[in-house]
Amino acid sequence: MVVKNFEQPFKIGKIEYTNDWPVYHHFDPSALSLPAEIHSDLPANLNRGLLEETLYLTPVSSFAYGTRSSDFWLLPDLSVSAKNAVGSILLFSRKPIAELGNGTIALTNTSATSINLLKIILNKRYHLTPEYISMDPSLDEMMEQADAALLIGDHAIAAAQKDTGYIVTDLGQEWKSWTGLSMTFAVWAVNKKFAATYPEFVTETGQQLVKSKQRSIADLNPVIQEAQQKMGGDHAYWKHYFQQLWYDFGETEQKGLALYFKYAYELELLDHEVHMELWTDNTLIRVNE
Repeated sequence: MVVKNFEQPFKIGKIEYTNDWPVYHHFDPSALSLPAEIHSDLPANLNRGLLEETLYLTPVSSFAYGTRSSDFWLLPDLSVSAKNAVGSILLFSRKPIAELGNGTIALTNTSATSINLLKIILNKRYHLTPEYISMDPSLDEMMEQADAALLIGDHAIAAAQKDTGYIVTDLGQEWKSWTGLSMTFAVWAVNKKFAATYPEFVTETGQQLVKSKQRSIADLNPVIQEAQQKMGGDHAYWKHYFQQLWYDFGETEQKGLALYFKYAYELELLDHEVHMELWTDNTLIRVNE
């Protein structure tokens, strides 16, 4: 089935957090061959938009992609990954993570990937089975009801900059220390039916996003200045933050994400094995045949 008559301008998703700013800083949707605009939203809403087919090309949490991976292509060379610490996916606790026992953990309600990464780490690495509760991302309120709290994105960054007195565990670093692999938190996915209808647009958009990413990485100063203006903090903090992140999606990143999906399947967080499919020039040829 080929989908026709998409509403224009096409909405290109963008995560409403700082972690994907380098990919978009130099990206101009008005320069694309078809009318397009950026749709910025929380990860959970972008995930829902892709799954409910109100968005067709967007970054989404890796776990959301995994739930229906056969329906989507992944754009090559684009991800939000971390080789070590990620800086914005943080567990706040009164005890070290290995000593949390079977207590209660409050989860942010904004990212399935981070939630399930925590469940994988606690179960597979530490053999813990705590109770989980979902709450709005307010650290004080979360810690009133739980032994630990998971925050992601700008909420995690803001909380980490305060002297809360809690132990802060970076889940990217935990994953690296345990598996030796990088962790991919978000991928750029495109609906296969949409791609079959607009293959040139998909390729063009992916290429322009990659060019924007490369330009940002070559000179992070404009991105850092934007972060300082909107979020506060000094230059050194944001330089370190953006340099911790990794925006490629090569063999190394794919290997780490494949292991994440394997563990998610083993813990029945996913009901099927995930086989990642990347959009390439060969894909373009196939959908036109």
